[in-house]
Amino acid sequence: MRVFLGTDHAGLELKAHLLQVLSDAGHDPVDCGAFTYDAQDDYPPFCFAVGERVVTEPGSLGVVIGGSGNGEQIAANKVPGVRAALAWNRDTAELARQHNDANVVAVGGRQHTVEEATELVLLFLGTPFSQDERHVRRIGLVSDYERDRHRPAGGLPTTDEPR
Repeated sequence: MRVFLGTDHAGLELKAHLLQVLSDAGHDPVDCGAFTYDAQDDYPPFCFAVGERVVTEPGSLGVVIGGSGNGEQIAANKVPGVRAALAWNRDTAELARQHNDANVVAVGGRQHTVEEATELVLLFLGTPFSQDERHVRRIGLVSDYERDRHRPAGGLPTTDEPR
Protein backbone atom coordinates (compact mmCIF):
# COMPACT_ATOMS: atom_id res chain seq x y z
CA MET A 1 0.00 0.00 0.00
CA ARG A 2 1.19 3.51 -0.73
CA VAL A 3 1.58 5.51 2.48
CA PHE A 4 2.25 9.25 2.47
CA LEU A 5 4.14 10.66 5.46
CA GLY A 6 4.64 14.24 6.54
CA THR A 7 5.95 16.04 9.60
CA ASP A 8 7.52 19.18 10.88
CA HIS A 9 10.77 19.22 12.85
CA ALA A 10 9.16 17.50 15.86
CA GLY A 11 8.68 14.22 14.02
CA LEU A 12 11.62 14.18 11.63
CA GLU A 13 13.44 11.27 13.29
CA LEU A 14 10.26 9.25 13.75
CA LYS A 15 9.33 9.80 10.10
CA ALA A 16 12.75 8.55 8.95
CA HIS A 17 12.28 5.45 11.11
CA LEU A 18 8.75 4.86 9.78
CA LEU A 19 9.84 5.23 6.16
CA GLN A 20 12.23 2.31 6.68
CA VAL A 21 9.80 0.21 8.75
CA LEU A 22 7.01 0.65 6.22
CA SER A 23 9.29 -0.18 3.32
CA ASP A 24 10.48 -3.31 5.15
CA ALA A 25 6.84 -4.28 5.76
CA GLY A 26 6.11 -4.16 2.02
CA HIS A 27 4.45 -0.77 1.87
CA ASP A 28 5.36 1.98 -0.58
CA PRO A 29 6.13 4.96 1.69
CA VAL A 30 6.32 8.43 0.17
CA ASP A 31 8.06 11.26 2.04
CA CYS A 32 6.08 14.52 1.85
CA GLY A 33 8.54 16.45 4.05
CA ALA A 34 10.01 18.02 6.02
CA PHE A 35 13.31 16.96 4.57
CA THR A 36 15.67 18.86 6.87
CA TYR A 37 15.54 19.94 10.48
CA ASP A 38 14.26 23.49 10.94
CA ALA A 39 13.00 24.29 14.44
CA GLN A 40 10.92 27.15 12.98
CA ASP A 41 9.14 25.20 10.26
CA ASP A 42 5.35 24.98 10.20
CA TYR A 43 3.46 21.68 10.06
CA PRO A 44 0.39 22.66 7.97
CA PRO A 45 2.04 22.50 4.51
CA PHE A 46 3.33 18.98 5.18
CA CYS A 47 -0.07 17.83 6.44
CA PHE A 48 -1.85 19.41 3.48
CA ALA A 49 0.55 17.60 1.13
CA VAL A 50 -0.18 14.25 2.79
CA GLY A 51 -3.93 14.84 2.72
CA GLU A 52 -3.98 15.97 -0.91
CA ARG A 53 -1.96 12.96 -2.01
CA VAL A 54 -4.16 10.52 -0.07
CA VAL A 55 -7.37 11.98 -1.49
CA THR A 56 -6.11 11.87 -5.07
CA GLU A 57 -4.79 8.31 -4.79
CA PRO A 58 -7.56 5.90 -3.77
CA GLY A 59 -6.39 3.02 -1.63
CA SER A 60 -3.53 4.98 -0.10
CA LEU A 61 -3.26 6.12 3.51
CA GLY A 62 -1.37 8.89 5.26
CA VAL A 63 0.61 9.52 8.42
CA VAL A 64 1.16 12.99 9.86
CA ILE A 65 3.51 13.48 12.78
CA GLY A 66 4.15 16.39 15.11
CA GLY A 67 4.92 17.00 18.74
CA SER A 68 1.41 16.13 19.90
CA GLY A 69 -0.29 15.19 16.65
CA ASN A 70 -3.17 17.54 17.46
CA GLY A 71 -2.36 20.37 15.08
CA GLU A 72 -1.34 17.90 12.39
CA GLN A 73 -4.71 16.16 12.62
CA ILE A 74 -6.51 19.51 12.41
CA ALA A 75 -4.48 20.62 9.39
CA ALA A 76 -4.92 17.33 7.53
CA ASN A 77 -8.67 17.47 8.14
CA LYS A 78 -8.86 20.79 6.27
CA VAL A 79 -8.25 18.89 3.02
CA PRO A 80 -11.66 17.90 1.61
CA GLY A 81 -12.01 14.13 1.69
CA VAL A 82 -9.53 13.56 4.49
CA ARG A 83 -10.67 11.80 7.63
CA ALA A 84 -7.68 12.19 9.93
CA ALA A 85 -7.70 10.68 13.40
CA LEU A 86 -5.31 11.21 16.30
CA ALA A 87 -4.08 7.84 17.57
CA TRP A 88 -2.78 7.78 21.12
CA ASN A 89 -3.33 4.11 22.00
CA ARG A 90 -4.07 0.79 20.30
CA ASP A 91 -7.84 1.23 20.47
CA THR A 92 -7.88 4.68 18.88
CA ALA A 93 -5.57 3.51 16.08
CA GLU A 94 -7.77 0.52 15.26
CA LEU A 95 -11.14 2.20 15.76
CA ALA A 96 -10.13 5.09 13.51
CA ARG A 97 -10.01 2.61 10.65
CA GLN A 98 -12.73 0.15 11.75
CA HIS A 99 -15.45 2.68 12.54
CA ASN A 100 -14.42 5.89 10.76
CA ASP A 101 -12.54 4.64 7.70
CA ALA A 102 -9.92 7.24 8.58
CA ASN A 103 -7.45 7.70 5.75
CA VAL A 104 -4.82 9.66 7.71
CA VAL A 105 -3.45 8.95 11.16
CA ALA A 106 -1.87 11.64 13.32
CA VAL A 107 0.74 10.64 15.87
CA GLY A 108 2.47 12.73 18.50
CA GLY A 109 6.17 12.10 18.17
CA ARG A 110 6.83 13.60 21.61
CA GLN A 111 4.04 11.58 23.24
CA HIS A 112 5.31 8.07 22.50
CA THR A 113 8.48 6.09 22.24
CA VAL A 114 9.54 5.23 18.71
CA GLU A 115 8.34 1.67 19.34
CA GLU A 116 4.92 2.81 20.58
CA ALA A 117 4.42 5.23 17.68
CA THR A 118 5.48 2.55 15.20
CA GLU A 119 2.97 0.12 16.69
CA LEU A 120 0.17 2.70 16.40
CA VAL A 121 0.96 3.41 12.75
CA LEU A 122 1.21 -0.28 11.85
CA LEU A 123 -2.08 -1.03 13.63
CA PHE A 124 -3.77 1.80 11.78
CA LEU A 125 -2.43 0.66 8.41
CA GLY A 126 -3.29 -2.97 9.07
CA THR A 127 -6.86 -2.46 10.25
CA PRO A 128 -9.63 -2.62 7.65
CA PHE A 129 -12.82 -0.58 7.65
CA SER A 130 -15.68 -2.67 9.04
CA GLN A 131 -18.14 -1.74 6.27
CA ASP A 132 -20.85 -1.83 8.96
CA GLU A 133 -23.95 0.02 7.69
CA ARG A 134 -24.08 2.40 10.65
CA HIS A 135 -20.48 3.46 10.10
CA VAL A 136 -21.00 3.87 6.35
CA ARG A 137 -24.07 6.01 7.10
CA ARG A 138 -22.19 8.21 9.58
CA ILE A 139 -19.25 8.73 7.24
CA GLY A 140 -21.77 9.67 4.56
CA LEU A 141 -23.28 12.29 6.85
CA VAL A 142 -19.85 13.80 7.44
CA SER A 143 -19.01 13.73 3.72
CA ASP A 144 -22.33 15.31 2.82
CA TYR A 145 -21.77 18.09 5.36
CA GLU A 146 -18.26 18.66 4.10
CA ARG A 147 -19.62 19.04 0.56
CA ASP A 148 -22.87 20.96 1.18
CA ARG A 149 -22.42 22.55 4.63
CA HIS A 150 -25.97 21.54 5.61
CA ARG A 151 -26.66 19.70 8.81
CA PRO A 152 -28.61 16.47 8.45
CA ALA A 153 -32.13 16.23 9.85
CA GLY A 154 -32.10 15.53 13.57
CA GLY A 155 -29.09 17.77 14.14
CA LEU A 156 -28.58 20.22 16.94
CA PRO A 157 -31.31 22.77 17.64
CA THR A 158 -31.01 26.04 15.76
CA THR A 159 -32.54 28.17 18.55
CA ASP A 160 -31.50 28.95 22.08
CA GLU A 161 -34.68 27.43 23.46
CA PRO A 162 -34.12 24.51 25.83
CA ARG A 163 -35.15 21.09 24.61
